Amino acid sequence: MNLLALDTSTDTLSIAVARGSQRWLHSGAGGAQSSSQLLPAVRALMAEAGLAFTELDAIVFGRGPGSFTGLRTACAISQGLAFAASSQGQQVPVLPVDTLVAVAEEARLQHGCTQVLACLDARMDEVYSAAYAYADAQWLLQTELTVGPPQDVLAISGFTVAGNAQAPYGDRLLPALPHVHAMPTASALLNLAPALLAKGHAVAAQDALPLYIRDKVAKTTAEREAIKASQQTAAPAKAAPQA
Repeated sequence: MNLLALDTSTDTLSIAVARGSQRWLHSGAGGAQSSSQLLPAVRALMAEAGLAFTELDAIVFGRGPGSFTGLRTACAISQGLAFAASSQGQQVPVLPVDTLVAVAEEARLQHGCTQVLACLDARMDEVYSAAYAYADAQWLLQTELTVGPPQDVLAISGFTVAGNAQAPYGDRLLPALPHVHAMPTASALLNLAPALLAKGHAVAAQDALPLYIRDKVAKTTAEREAIKASQQTAAPAKAAPQA
């Protein structure tokens, strides 16, 4: 299969292209730089692989949970590339993939883990988490995707904690379980894609959406201004100087 995969859900920008059995990989700084660097990096990697966007069988992206801005960037770029290919007569589907299952797959590739409690730093003193078990060449979700304080993540006997949350939270995150570092890479997304495509999980570009499991991560500018104004109104007035 010819596939393009990208993930900007963390502080690392990860891109991968598969052309049959061959792969081309790129990683770089993510975060605020993703929006400006992602599209040029994708074009460069596609050129290196000698692929046109119209030759892709699917565009795969990490849909979340993760960085609010990063998820929107990956989704928007995936949609835009798919729409552009469609304008040239080729319908290219988009495959959104949970970033936590990509963490589990990376833990399997790098450390041989088959029972994984995937945990990513969600900032704000919280972690995203979900448990997966690998059987019959696929990952099976064992728990719901959740977000909350690290000390609230439930331990599961025999599972390995994988992700990037141990460094910031230390013993607050499941100290009794083994830990490995694993990130949601585009290479892991490529591994997951064929089975998910075979199961019909791809969607039309306009139907691709990020996955947010926080009700709200950032307030709008108008909300911030309203809060600021209310705080200024509520602030006690300074006493007038005595004559």
